[in-house]
Amino acid sequence: MKIAIAREVDAAEPRVAATPDTVKKFKALGIDVAIEPGAGIKSGLLDADYDAAGAVVSTEAVKDADIVIKVKRPEASEVTKYKKGALVIAIMDPYGNEAALKALADAGVAAFAMELMPRITRAQVMDVLSSQANLAGYRAVIESAEAFGRAFPMMMTAAGTVPAAKVFVMGVGVAGLQAIATARRLGAVVTATDVRPATKEQVESLGAKFLAVEDEEFKNAQTAGGYAKEMSKEYQAKQAALTAEHIKKQDIVITTALIPGRPAPKLVTAEMVKSMKPGSVLVDLAVERGG
Repeated sequence: MKIAIAREVDAAEPRVAATPDTVKKFKALGIDVAIEPGAGIKSGLLDADYDAAGAVVSTEAVKDADIVIKVKRPEASEVTKYKKGALVIAIMDPYGNEAALKALADAGVAAFAMELMPRITRAQVMDVLSSQANLAGYRAVIESAEAFGRAFPMMMTAAGTVPAAKVFVMGVGVAGLQAIATARRLGAVVTATDVRPATKEQVESLGAKFLAVEDEEFKNAQTAGGYAKEMSKEYQAKQAALTAEHIKKQDIVITTALIPGRPAPKLVTAEMVKSMKPGSVLVDLAVERGG
């Protein structure tokens, strides 16, 4: 069996689908591994690192591969290089991308979407949604801190006191919880909102304040799988009014809310943005699904 590690064609994608340590595990199973030149460069992994781990570095790595692994779904120009019947494993982002999926089907490959992996105990080590969302929540705060013109913690100096930054996290899934924790560690005053009642305790356990319209609909706003349900127009209006008043006073807003299989809810309106203070920062982690 041959596994190929494909280079990402998206210039903005710095990740690689496998590390040299992963290659060693494949080799221990008796699997041949090939990798396209430069696939790991943006992740700080050299071709020599993969070569030392036992992978063959080749421009024809995907040719005749039984399994091709990538970070993102391959584009039509890539998939034509794969052999028919090959298994392609990646983050496929299938919702709303029917044309891209058809290209995979037309090429005769079998596509496995990593983000659709069942979220059960046995599959936790393959849960790309949680692992990547965790890192994204951390990075969102680091990016906002860099863009923000002042310090996050309250700074007491001989010349006076600078108040702590106010951070508002919208959506308290894995990314949101990590964003809250990171912002708190940096010394910010943090508030957060989500439609799922179970998140209130999680937010408060991290030292942040929870903000939501806590009516009957709110109490039943979570699916059996732990995901957020799409809320009624009436609830959305009430929540928007509460949010609009709160956002006026915030320095940083981080939106993370996603609904599986649906466009991301639009939580921040143009009017809310206009109401924010000059120098405020917004980071949208839901932009790929509509934002």
